[in-house]
Amino acid sequence: MSRTRYKIFENNQPYFLTCTTVNWLPIFGNPEVAKIILNSLKFLQENKRLTIFVYVIMEHHLHLIASSEDLSKEIGDFKSFTAREIIDYFKERNNQFMLKQLNFYKLSYKNDRNLQLWQEGSHPQLIQGIDMMNQKIDYIHKNPIIHGYVDEDIHWRYSSVRNYAGMEGLIPVETDWS
Repeated sequence: MSRTRYKIFENNQPYFLTCTTVNWLPIFGNPEVAKIILNSLKFLQENKRLTIFVYVIMEHHLHLIASSEDLSKEIGDFKSFTAREIIDYFKERNNQFMLKQLNFYKLSYKNDRNLQLWQEGSHPQLIQGIDMMNQKIDYIHKNPIIHGYVDEDIHWRYSSVRNYAGMEGLIPVETDWS
């Protein structure tokens, strides 16, 4: 039996996705860790494995709208790779606090590992038309305002809002989706 009702049924279509850290740990507040996320997304784009339309990285989760020939696989690979890189980052810096948290919040049936960074799943929602796309873009770009981090969305570095404003973002995104 499946653990979630969210599934990717139509490849090459844009999906709204959310990836969250275990117990909502504030892992991405560290710019070096956020850079691991950005570099991984950029790698997937450059290798034509993922098209990113919009994104935001918050301290404990990220939202994006993306498409791929095999979106489930690419998001799984992204989460696996970034988990390993971030855990290695914490190990190299002997960040025992964070490593203990990742161990404590690991799901008990995950016997193949000692640490878990990501919650399971990405809650994919198929974008069903231009109205839904606009609503999700607005929601994603306003996430830092909703959480009280900035007064204007353009001030949040870790977002595609600058790309949509005609400015250079941290990674490129596909803004022509209509």
